[in-house]
Amino acid sequence: MEEKIQYEFDIEEKLQGSRIDSACAQVLSGMSRSFIQKLFEKGNISVNGEICISKKYKVKFGDRIKIAIPEPTKLDICAEDIPLDIVYEDEDVLVVNKPKGMVVHPAVGNYTGTLVNGIMFHCGDRLSSINGVVRPGIVHRIDKDTSGLLMIAKNDAAHESLSKQLADHTITRAYQALVYHNIKEDEGTVEAPIGRDPANRLRQAVTDLDHGKRAITHYKVLERFGNFTLIEARLETGRTHQIRVHMAHIKHPLAGDMVYGPRKSAVKLPPDCSGQVLHAKVLGFVHPRTGEYMEFESSLPRYFEELLAKLRKE
Repeated sequence: MEEKIQYEFDIEEKLQGSRIDSACAQVLSGMSRSFIQKLFEKGNISVNGEICISKKYKVKFGDRIKIAIPEPTKLDICAEDIPLDIVYEDEDVLVVNKPKGMVVHPAVGNYTGTLVNGIMFHCGDRLSSINGVVRPGIVHRIDKDTSGLLMIAKNDAAHESLSKQLADHTITRAYQALVYHNIKEDEGTVEAPIGRDPANRLRQAVTDLDHGKRAITHYKVLERFGNFTLIEARLETGRTHQIRVHMAHIKHPLAGDMVYGPRKSAVKLPPDCSGQVLHAKVLGFVHPRTGEYMEFESSLPRYFEELLAKLRKE
């Protein structure tokens, strides 16, 4: 008989009226939407003791949601001795500084050379299993061409705690990005829902709330270069490509972004540093075991610093 991990939570007031699949995705923010959909199909999600057969069920305040997550099956994903820039580690949490160009977790046709392959070698079987065998320990992720800080859960209790903090928007996440054009105001906020771009499944886009999720990005100007602006962006929510989509939405796409920016970039990046100029610089969270708030900061990667030095000189 297949063993299952039981995860339970009560619907808070702010989630009442939401579809149950949306509520589960928000509370268990470390899980992909497709993974949650599969749990519904298998009858692994119940409400107040009754299996929920409709993903469109509107949850009520106080509903008791129980999710049975199958134990991960074996998959041929190999641990690889990949050098990791470890910023912090204890028995519950690992914080790593991911380089630009590294994929976070394996996907179809790409099962090697990822951050997951590296942390599997480093941690062995000391990783959370909540997100399945393809994404062990992964609570959140950043894009391949985004560098910077990521937190990894080394057990299921840590994963649940960190996922809950993400859902409650209490995680501190500050990025630095170089964007096109001069931003005139010193700071601002973009509040615009984000969902799948109906014209291109590989992109996200600003949508209405019926077709996307609430998304909020706060930005502050750090330095101006005339045709470019260096900003700090702080995430209040964490949607796919959020900073890239929001900055493009206000006509300041990220330098080097070939998906949401201009087709021909005016920024000359080194050949091995393609993609958006974006770095996850600050990461802060409450430690799942001690309850202590911890905050980490990483330096900008060399290519980013060299690009800024070039712009200052020009």
